[in-house]
Amino acid sequence: MTTAVSNDRGHRSAAEIGRTPTGPRPLPPLGVTREVPLPDVVSAELPSGLRVLVANRSTVPMVELRLRVPFADPAPGSAHPAVAELLSETLFTGTASRDRVAIDDELAAVGADLGASVDPERLLVAGSGLAEGLPAVLALLADVLTGATHPDHEVSRERERLVERIAVARAQPRTIAREALQRVRFGDHPITREMPTAEEVTAVTADQVRATHAASLVPRGSILTLVGDVDPAAAIAAVEQALGGWSSSATAVELAAPPYPLAGELALVHRPGSVQSQLRLSGPAVPRDDPAYAALQLANLVFGGYFSSRWMENIREDKGYTYGAHSGPEFIPGGAVLGVDTDVASDVTAAALLETRYELGRLTAVPPTAAEIEAARSYAVGSLLISLDNQGGLASTIAGLSAVGLGLDWVREHPARLAAVTVDEVAEAALRFFAPTGFTGVVVGDADVIGAKVRALGGIA
Repeated sequence: MTTAVSNDRGHRSAAEIGRTPTGPRPLPPLGVTREVPLPDVVSAELPSGLRVLVANRSTVPMVELRLRVPFADPAPGSAHPAVAELLSETLFTGTASRDRVAIDDELAAVGADLGASVDPERLLVAGSGLAEGLPAVLALLADVLTGATHPDHEVSRERERLVERIAVARAQPRTIAREALQRVRFGDHPITREMPTAEEVTAVTADQVRATHAASLVPRGSILTLVGDVDPAAAIAAVEQALGGWSSSATAVELAAPPYPLAGELALVHRPGSVQSQLRLSGPAVPRDDPAYAALQLANLVFGGYFSSRWMENIREDKGYTYGAHSGPEFIPGGAVLGVDTDVASDVTAAALLETRYELGRLTAVPPTAAEIEAARSYAVGSLLISLDNQGGLASTIAGLSAVGLGLDWVREHPARLAAVTVDEVAEAALRFFAPTGFTGVVVGDADVIGAKVRALGGIA
């Protein structure tokens, strides 16, 4: 053992500071978690049906913007997912009065950026900018929402790019595993259509994009969230002035709730030549406003929700099967599902699956201890507060909660809910949500290499 020595200036080294004559110094206890002050959220609904939420957070002279438009396929099975992807890609490429360059220049002039993305549930416009530039950002957003032209040449260019990205994505094992898991969980429900096919994208015309914009990108049912160094009343007035011309008699289409996944065998998905396997398990969970959610959250953290979890300790730290393993709830329309996923080398696929089932069973048979629960509780409260400590995190939280009918009161009250959860309630949640027989899912890998051992474990279709 080496002995730490002081340097020439007489200062103690880190090793000296951390030790006493009898051994290492004990770590001090955790202090009381400091609360992150949360602002009031001012809400208003415009005559168009657009709901506006504004919160003052003046830590920096910026403002965060989130516009959520429900954007489900109005006729499931149609070309809507492909059209929606191209619509989001070309939303900021031109209007009657601005081309792509002019839009970029105007945003840059006020230190702002805006972008659009889409999934089976919603189209999201997100960005940020200097607070003093908010009127200019809103004016540009209004022009895009009411007058985006989706120029033919821009649609053509983005169509080619999107086809290339889809080809690359569909070659990735994580994409293959995700699409297979969605089919197992939800069958042919529209929630599974997270990525269109290249053929569907190739068939989309600029006229289809413009028609979908006019019919589906509407204010009624949409929510605009602003968080930053702004006066809420003035911000709402600015929104009403800028977006007053964005109107429609239609209501944005919400995605219908999918069926909950049914427990069953895991599907073995053959990926020839793969040197890794993807394990994806899933079962029912509960949404944030369910009385059992806090107990579920703590049980999940103990199982696989953070680095110090049982599952991570087993298959990463002890066995070395993976670099990472994660479990947690995924929120869907009408509820939530629980996901358990990891990637492992082909030669340890069966062993990793065995250990995963073992840890699921152990959580139900040997419930979390008080010490495990307390560590998970501290992590849950701390990570929640950290996520709200900046304007962007707060804006995304407000936008996400408002989409399911919740507000910041849920956040304010959640640490108390976590603190009130008992050891017995976590044990009940473990038994209810983590029993190995309650899951379905997929194993993606080279079936010629992993198939025999994986099937020998049973429960593989």
